[in-house]
Amino acid sequence: MMEAVSRITEAGGERRIIAPSVLSADLMRLARDIDSVSKGGADWVHLDIMDGHFVPNLSFGPSLAKAIRGYTDLPVDTHLMLDNPQDFVEPFAKAGADLITVHLEAIEGPGLLEKIAGLGVRAGLSLRPDRPVEDLKPFLRYVDLVLIMTVFPGFGGQGFLPGSAERIAEARRLIAACGRKIWLEVDGGINKETAAAACRAGADAFVAGNAVFGEKSPAEAVRNLRSSIN
Repeated sequence: MMEAVSRITEAGGERRIIAPSVLSADLMRLARDIDSVSKGGADWVHLDIMDGHFVPNLSFGPSLAKAIRGYTDLPVDTHLMLDNPQDFVEPFAKAGADLITVHLEAIEGPGLLEKIAGLGVRAGLSLRPDRPVEDLKPFLRYVDLVLIMTVFPGFGGQGFLPGSAERIAEARRLIAACGRKIWLEVDGGINKETAAAACRAGADAFVAGNAVFGEKSPAEAVRNLRSSIN
């Protein structure tokens, strides 16, 4: 598992991260779709893990992370939208996740973030759109990534919520004040236009589902998305 840290670059570099979400991919042709986004210059593969309780949908388990890890060298960016993330960080780490993000609403204190780091995996923290961004502040010393949800989590294909750019900018200010290198990731309704707005607000990692896999050529969609955030 210690290979995970070396597979994923450190936050704070000049390159912005594009992480296509396989929630919107064709699961019958997932290898083809991963090949396509890789050729287009994607940086990570994003997994949305949903339990039907924390969010009203079900998705994937560690077995898919293991299959993707065995197929591609792209880092596996794993977003746990679960009531009980403490039960799944180790299985996903063992399956090959390079970065594991949990929700602020589902943890008590920083212990789980420290456990993720102890497994040799980058730790991320997310919060719902209706949670104050300032609630992240006590946890910033423990994380490698902050994920600002720009939709309410649970389903792909939603629109970028009004006010999201302001929340991204607030998170960027908190990160700058803490003095650590932390990715600021956004997820929800990301396309060329909203990615550009999020980038201007301070985001440097972008999760995109339908805007990539809903296009005829996911590779070209990744390149188009890249052009909007360079």
